[in-house]
Amino acid sequence: MNFRKAVFLDLDGTLTDSGPGIINSFNFALDRLGLPPLPENPDGVVGPSLWESFPKYGVKSDQIDLAIAAYRECYRGGEMLNNRLYEGIIEQLSTLKDAGYGLCLATSKPIAYAAEITAHFGLSAYLDEQVGSELDGSRSEKRDLLTYGLEKMCCGALDSIMVGDRHYDVNGACEVGMPCLGALYGYGTRDELIDAGAIALLNTAHDLATSVRKHLPIGE
Repeated sequence: MNFRKAVFLDLDGTLTDSGPGIINSFNFALDRLGLPPLPENPDGVVGPSLWESFPKYGVKSDQIDLAIAAYRECYRGGEMLNNRLYEGIIEQLSTLKDAGYGLCLATSKPIAYAAEITAHFGLSAYLDEQVGSELDGSRSEKRDLLTYGLEKMCCGALDSIMVGDRHYDVNGACEVGMPCLGALYGYGTRDELIDAGAIALLNTAHDLATSVRKHLPIGE
C-alpha cells in the first residue's frame, strides 16, 4: 500500500514498557551461563539486538547462541507478556490513522515475537505493516529495518518519520535520511536522544500525534 506520509514506530520503550520481561529473561540467560546478573539500572539492554547486548555483560562470542537460546526459553515461557502499553498510546495511534498517516512497526525484536505482542495488546489493528528482525539476527539493525519498511510502505524517507526511545532508533533513521522523534518516556536519556540527532522529544506518549502532525504535516 502506498502512503503519502508514514510513521515508523519502535516497540520496546515506545509503544510498550517491556523492560521487566526483557530484564528477567536476560538475567535468566546470564544465570544459565554462570554470569552475574545485570546491575540495578542496566544500560543498553532494552533496545538493541541480543547479539549486541550480551557481550557487554560478559558473554563470550562462542556463548552468544547459548545465551540467546536461554533468553528465548524464558521470554517465550511468559516474560514476553510481562509488558504493558504506555498510557494513551492506543488513542494516539487511532488519531494518526484517522488523520491519514500510514503506521509501520519497526523493531529489532524478532517479528515472530513482535507480531504476537502487538496482537495481544491490540496494537496490530492500527498498524499497516510490521517489520522486525529474523530469529537468526538478520535485519536487526535499525537502518536495515527502516529500508525494508520504506519498501513495504511504498513511501520515501522524507515523507516519513521514526519514533523511538534509544539512539539506535535515531541513528538508523538518520542513516536512511528520515527524521526521528525521541520518546523520552522510554529507556533512553535526553542527552542520548539529542546527541543522536532527534528533531524533538516526546515527554509522554500523549504527545505522539501532535508532534508527528507538527513535524510531518499530512497536507505537505
